[in-house]
Amino acid sequence: MARPRWQEDEGVQAWSALLRAHASALRLIEEDLQRAGGMPLSWYDVLLELNAAVDGPLRMQDLGKRAVLSRTRVSRVVDDLEGAGLAVRTADPVDGRCVLASITAAGRGALRRAAPGYLAAVRRHFAGRLTTDQVRAVRDAMEVVLADPR
Repeated sequence: MARPRWQEDEGVQAWSALLRAHASALRLIEEDLQRAGGMPLSWYDVLLELNAAVDGPLRMQDLGKRAVLSRTRVSRVVDDLEGAGLAVRTADPVDGRCVLASITAAGRGALRRAAPGYLAAVRRHFAGRLTTDQVRAVRDAMEVVLADPR
């Protein structure tokens, strides 16, 4: 029995491999981060973005664009982070229709404590499985995709 034509397509094969590798690495990194830092990966992602915001608090819609979560999920994560004292929401003084999110001092501390476990997990379950040239090739290829999101 012949394979369907789409299964012969190298682009589809690459996409499928990317999705499967992403799901596998994400699960393993999440498990390691939970063990090492007691923090879900979604919390780490949002705290990382809030911490990186050099101009201060982020509008929730901008946070939703930066984080690798759905916008609905980002809102729920910020709710959880607020409940844990790691982030805070405030009204935008310029545009009262917008809500701003910012990291608290406790959030910065939690992020700092979780970072070594996160970085070790990324190395263990992703970068450490590839050669330096492969890491660069993946990075370069993904930057090409990100540069033209259409």
